[in-house]
Amino acid sequence: MNEPWHFNLNDLAQGIQRQLGDGISTRIFAGDQAMLSVVRIEPNSRGQLHSHPQEQWGILLEGECTRLQGGEEIAMKAGDFWRTPGGVEHSVYTGETGATVLDVFSPPRDEYKKAGSGFGA
Repeated sequence: MNEPWHFNLNDLAQGIQRQLGDGISTRIFAGDQAMLSVVRIEPNSRGQLHSHPQEQWGILLEGECTRLQGGEEIAMKAGDFWRTPGGVEHSVYTGETGATVLDVFSPPRDEYKKAGSGFGA
């Protein structure tokens, strides 16, 4: 096996770098059947409302945010996690406190397998 298989959430040099929006960046780790995305959201930042066909699970590792999904807004704290079925519109925003989220996609998102910007196609 020549591909790396050991990673660290805090090693900012690891992963595929992607700028999702103003104040929102991610590092992506793609496998064959699933993909991890370590998202850092700066204070007072807002993600774009979007959807994609992949199922997505998110875990708020640290900080606070508000999750928008399917017309609902729910305040989240560290330790909260959520499931977003494919095709459901969703977004996130922060207040004075930023956040770090671990997203898991299945299957992997093709547009996230390379560095770039934006929330995808």
